[in-house]
Amino acid sequence: MSTAPRLLATSDLHVTYRQNRDFVEAIHPHSPDDWLIVAGDVAEKFDDVEWALGVLRGRFAKVVWSPGNHELWTTKDDPAQSRGEVRYKQLVELCRSIDVLTPEDEFAVFEGAGGPVAVAPLFTLYDYTFRPAGTTDKASALAVAQEAGVICTDEYFLHPDPYPNREAWCAARLEETERRLLAVDPSLRTVLINHWPLVRDPTFILRYPEFALWCGTERTADWHLRFRAAVMVYGHLHIPRTIRKDGVRFDEVSLGYPREWQPRGWTKAPLLDVLREGDAR
Repeated sequence: MSTAPRLLATSDLHVTYRQNRDFVEAIHPHSPDDWLIVAGDVAEKFDDVEWALGVLRGRFAKVVWSPGNHELWTTKDDPAQSRGEVRYKQLVELCRSIDVLTPEDEFAVFEGAGGPVAVAPLFTLYDYTFRPAGTTDKASALAVAQEAGVICTDEYFLHPDPYPNREAWCAARLEETERRLLAVDPSLRTVLINHWPLVRDPTFILRYPEFALWCGTERTADWHLRFRAAVMVYGHLHIPRTIRKDGVRFDEVSLGYPREWQPRGWTKAPLLDVLREGDAR
């Protein structure tokens, strides 16, 4: 009896950690026709990103990657010292060399039991508009975050070159991403994939709410409706769960760090079937 292919998803594999690397080595599809979404934060070093995505591509019919902030970091111990947009473009070329789809490639159409969907990996970054209450701009928001002892490592390692700052790079990414989404066949539902959630709602339960500053942009708040999302897949927060907004399901599919998943009793990396209960219809 044949089984319909599944569209599976994970993120935040962080294979720098030996335990997480072991999890990746144990990931296998349910059938050879299954696709896998990897919604960012595979690793910081190019070699580790290539290893993990290469292992997964060897097992799944397609692998679809959306970059996270960690891939974009330029750390002292990475032989690849490129920064900003150049680094991102090099990651895209790395992925293409091992046949992994990226936000720069044509959106593939997945044919599952619920009908066809356009699988759309995105890269939007953030622009500091998920601000703490009472703040009105980036400066005041960052001041509140710093007073609370919250600062994202991006501030040290994620360089926006050649843009003057991350919010300018974010604006350019939003323009390009919106252009590509508008070109999708309007008869198709979409699976929107982005490392950062497209709406602010998932950040409301953060232990340190100020961290929301580095988690997205208000400018994508209606994209799940405008672009006919059957489901939106994200990572970054390391709080794996599902919420619904405007009737659309938002799935966080993070593995996270060992100190986070070990208390959950996980013995393998979770793979979420993102098209279920007729979401593509």
